[in-house]
Amino acid sequence: MDNNLQTATLAGGCFWCLEAVFDDVKGVNSVESGYAGGTKANPTYREVCTGTTGHAEVTQVTFDPQIVSYKDILNVFFAIHDPTTMNRQGADVGAQYRSAIFYHDEEQKKIAEETVKELNDQHIWEKPIVTEVSKLNGFYRAEDYHQEYFANNQNQPYCQAVVAPKVAKFRKNHLEMLKKQPA
Repeated sequence: MDNNLQTATLAGGCFWCLEAVFDDVKGVNSVESGYAGGTKANPTYREVCTGTTGHAEVTQVTFDPQIVSYKDILNVFFAIHDPTTMNRQGADVGAQYRSAIFYHDEEQKKIAEETVKELNDQHIWEKPIVTEVSKLNGFYRAEDYHQEYFANNQNQPYCQAVVAPKVAKFRKNHLEMLKKQPA
C-alpha cells in the first residue's frame, strides 16, 4: 500500500450505502465494509445485527490526502446520512446503525470534533449532531458478500429503494468530487 494513503473509519447506518458513495469519490483508493466500536472480536454480520456486540456497521475508506482531505471525507459522510438520529438511519434501528467517526490518530480526532462543532454551529439540521467520535479500537472486515454489495446487487430491492437514491443524490450534488464525470 502507498505510504501516503490515510484511512477513515465511519459509521452512518448501513455500510452498503456509505461504501457505494465513497467508491465514487475522487482520491478514494478503496472502501471496505466491516464492523467497529464494539467488544466482540471477529463478529459476524448476524451477531452485529443482534445489537449485542457493541459494533456498528462501518466503512473503512482508504484515500490519498493529496487529492481529497480527511475533512472532505467527513463532509461527504455528513452529507449522506442523518447524523442527528441516535442509533438509527431510516428504517434501520439499533446501535449497529449509529452515526460514528472512529479516529485513527489525534489529528483525525481534532478534525472530527471541529467538523461536528462547525456543522452544529451552522444549524444545517434542526436537531444537534449525535455522531460519536471515538478512537478506533479495531476494525473487523465484513464477510465477502458485503464487499461492493451495491455494485454487485443493484437490482436487489433494498439497493433500489435505499442505496441507489443516496448514490444518485451524492452524484448530483457533488459533481466536483466524482472520480468519473457523467457522460
